[in-house]
Amino acid sequence: MRSPSLSIVIPAYNEAFRIGDTLMALCAVLPSLVDHWEVRVVDDGSRDATAAVVAEFAHTHTGVVLQPEPHRGKGGAVRAGMLAARGDLRFLCDADLSMPPTELPRFLALAPAEADVVIGSREGRGARRVGEPGYRHRMGRVFNALVRSLAVPGIDDTQCGFKLFTREAAEAIFPRVTIDGWAFDIEALVIARRLGLRVRELPIEWHYREQSQVSPVRDAFLMARDVVRIRLRAAQGAYDR
Repeated sequence: MRSPSLSIVIPAYNEAFRIGDTLMALCAVLPSLVDHWEVRVVDDGSRDATAAVVAEFAHTHTGVVLQPEPHRGKGGAVRAGMLAARGDLRFLCDADLSMPPTELPRFLALAPAEADVVIGSREGRGARRVGEPGYRHRMGRVFNALVRSLAVPGIDDTQCGFKLFTREAAEAIFPRVTIDGWAFDIEALVIARRLGLRVRELPIEWHYREQSQVSPVRDAFLMARDVVRIRLRAAQGAYDR
């Protein structure tokens, strides 16, 4: 039986300073994990040299694909990448590679046999958060409590940037995703549950990266607004169609 092919989907906005290291680390481990793979970098209209760095890397690494898109936000970039990806399995991967790529086999062991969607979790037994300031962790826990109460009860960490989808799950979920910003993860998980898909959390090792695209206060406000919108859309049955 043919082993499943794997697409790594990386949304990238102004990531020129580190995307090369991320690609190098992924390309070093992927050949030992699967026979057929691609690393698809979705450039979200970056204003720096992200596209140029990826294009140059792709010249010498045939599995790397640059997918240029207009700037819409992380959610828009992920949606475009997931729907353009060719893999039987499609793995969302943050550009900072804050999860060691050696964690990947643990995701692949669960899908599709035990889950349609496997979400990395920085919480729960067995998870390791390395180097994160205490205030950032506390803010995240408050936000996750809000999300659990309004949208996805029972999921400890909706915002970890490492998630695996089967082809069927990705092609069912992402055409229904409407949020272009940071709350797209929550919307995707709400949709997965509405569709009756199997969602599994996987505790991982995660390393805090100082240089981040996230503004904690501003983005928390915008995400809270989007969570309310997601709840209303779900109540109206928008995700069931």
